[in-house]
Amino acid sequence: MRDQSSRTQNSTASRTFSRWIPAIVAPIVIGVGVILVPMQATAAVDLPDKTPAELVQFAAESPAQPLSGTIEQRSELGLPDLSGLTGALGGAGGDGSSAPAAASSADLEQLLSLALGSHTARVYLDGPNARLQVLDPLAERNVYRNADGVWIYDSAEKAATHITVDQAAVEALKAELQTGHADAGAGAEMPTPEAMLDQALARLDESTAVTVGTDALVAGRAAYELVLTPRDSGTLVGQISVAIDGQTGTALAASVTARGADTPAFSIAFTDVTFAAPDPAVFAFTPPAGTAVTEKPIPVPTAAELQQAKAEAGSGDAGSVDSAAKPVLHGTGWTTVVELPAGALGAPASGPLDTVTQPVDGGRVLTTSLVTVLFTSDGRAFAGAVDVATLQAAASAPAASSGR
Repeated sequence: MRDQSSRTQNSTASRTFSRWIPAIVAPIVIGVGVILVPMQATAAVDLPDKTPAELVQFAAESPAQPLSGTIEQRSELGLPDLSGLTGALGGAGGDGSSAPAAASSADLEQLLSLALGSHTARVYLDGPNARLQVLDPLAERNVYRNADGVWIYDSAEKAATHITVDQAAVEALKAELQTGHADAGAGAEMPTPEAMLDQALARLDESTAVTVGTDALVAGRAAYELVLTPRDSGTLVGQISVAIDGQTGTALAASVTARGADTPAFSIAFTDVTFAAPDPAVFAFTPPAGTAVTEKPIPVPTAAELQQAKAEAGSGDAGSVDSAAKPVLHGTGWTTVVELPAGALGAPASGPLDTVTQPVDGGRVLTTSLVTVLFTSDGRAFAGAVDVATLQAAASAPAASSGR
């Protein structure tokens, strides 16, 4: 075990991961990922030694690799049965009908399933093109990203959503802001070990101890182990471990273990991987006959609109911004708490919510090994990798501006 601490973090290197991970839209709930790293310790694996800073830099400076492979996601968060929440968080339509709520319930059920369930999927990456093929027992779900935008297809439901972004408007906005940012991704990143590593490296500062673990085999490839340990005792996260391919610098697996636990709570890892450009045909998608297609163009704001939104968010003035849906951040680093204002989740039904939560002062709480969610009596929701008391303190704090 090479147990070298890194007190000085390479923030520049960590930021370069954003260009390293292909952005792709997927119906994934934003949450804390906990990854089981299937590292097979063996004396035959002995990669050249690297310090923590050298390993971070190696991964950050490694070019994006075209690849295809199989990933497995496993969730052991200790969650109660969330089926009772289906329909509870969708709210009702403005006209009192149940149709909007039903649609929201279906979306919520899919989000919870993909983010928190256990899945096996095929992943294909090649530059801006990407595909995630979730292999369910009786059907499959696919997410495609190509020059035609992003397609999300569910074979069981015979439904497809087509998400598009006006690239001309994006380029105009980039030019106006004089930024060097890459393509404006419309949604979450593909759930891969690389994406998990990017999230973890975003936390690299003095609040995190960084060490290099044991060389091992992952998906049949020799890999380094990068270990991130929060120094903040207020977080539920105990450790994040990432397996980094010794040849390409690509993240092959990652894991986050709850504080005090012996095994990870959630896992995502390659079980096989090939570093070669996939057949371009795997990125093409045409809706099969009989598919219900929903078009969802993503509006691109102007620079002036962005500045106005930022000013209004800072002043707390709703103006043209829908402040009811804007999250509020409390704290920093590992103990950050996200607040969703009243109305952001619709009107939860008390019956189903009661089945998956426990009563506490000020509301009801949903607890897992890594994330705690507080639903307050006044309709707000607070979530973070913290204990209930921290959420209650945030709920009792004076009103804050969005994005604080």
